[in-house]
Amino acid sequence: MHRKLFTLFLFACALGISVRPAHAQSSVVDLPRASQRATVMQRVGITDITINYHRPLINGRKVWGGIIPYGQVWRAGANENTTMEVTDPVTVEGKPLAKGIYGLHMIPNENEWTVIFSKAATSWGSFSYDQKEDALRVNVKPQSSDMHEALTYDFDEVKPDSTLVTLRWEKVAVAIHVGVNTHEIVANSLHNQLRGLPQYTFEGWADSANYFLTEKTNLDEALKYADKSIGVEERFDNLVIKASLLDALNRKEEANAVRAKAMPLGSPTDLHGYGRQLQQQGNQAAAFDIFRANIKKNPNHWVAHNETARLAVADGNYDLALKEMKIAVNASPEPFKTQGETLVKRLEAKQDINK
Repeated sequence: MHRKLFTLFLFACALGISVRPAHAQSSVVDLPRASQRATVMQRVGITDITINYHRPLINGRKVWGGIIPYGQVWRAGANENTTMEVTDPVTVEGKPLAKGIYGLHMIPNENEWTVIFSKAATSWGSFSYDQKEDALRVNVKPQSSDMHEALTYDFDEVKPDSTLVTLRWEKVAVAIHVGVNTHEIVANSLHNQLRGLPQYTFEGWADSANYFLTEKTNLDEALKYADKSIGVEERFDNLVIKASLLDALNRKEEANAVRAKAMPLGSPTDLHGYGRQLQQQGNQAAAFDIFRANIKKNPNHWVAHNETARLAVADGNYDLALKEMKIAVNASPEPFKTQGETLVKRLEAKQDINK
């Protein structure tokens, strides 16, 4: 037996840990392990959280207070360090943790667990753990769980700016809340990205401006991005983004002027899509103005019949609305026919399709 493995064998025997020859291991060649390796990753915003660990099995043993003693530092898995990597700064249970790779250790107790993030991430288990190397410690409460034969890490309650990293083994679950300042991280990332090739495209600036518009954050910066996009190439979509940003900043007259400038550049489907977007945002009056302009500009296009139907519904004229929507369905391309047929059925039932 290799000297290193033999030393570990003697150490395990001294601790009274069962050593099973059926699960041969080697530091020289790659062999199967009793506790198999696993990796789970979750992206929150643009931040990746990755857990690398090995999955011990219960195998009929007593886990908590048994093979995993209470009150002692445990590797939160098997074999080498369990590690957690975060690609941006995060918070763990409300406390800051810098980006990096950490050895993940835990101290189990019946009513409270201590979760430890160690700066040393390349150790074997917790045998050489040193509290002086802690980056962070937090305390959490264990919960009951469904039976898990193999130790498992999951990402639960995934949100745009947070998730729960949950360890489950036997009938115990331990969840750690990880928070991400997504808006700040994305803003910093975009600032760097837009110093590269995306700065020479209208899409890079427009997509960045639209992100801030959708998230209702950094609106002044977003307006500058919209102007940069228009400077590269003036288009319907980036003018509409600028108009929407001006609306959000309560600069209505400027918004109307930019919107009027965008109208001649839009295709019939561009204008229809923009009107529907305004409807979904609750701006019915502005949507109807777009529809009227589109009908005047493109009276024979199928979307014009769809929009005439919507205006007729607003006037309570369901007979006209039904007639116009049937014309729209017959003239529309295949991908739009199913949705149009659904609208016809709703009109037959006298339902308001503008809601």
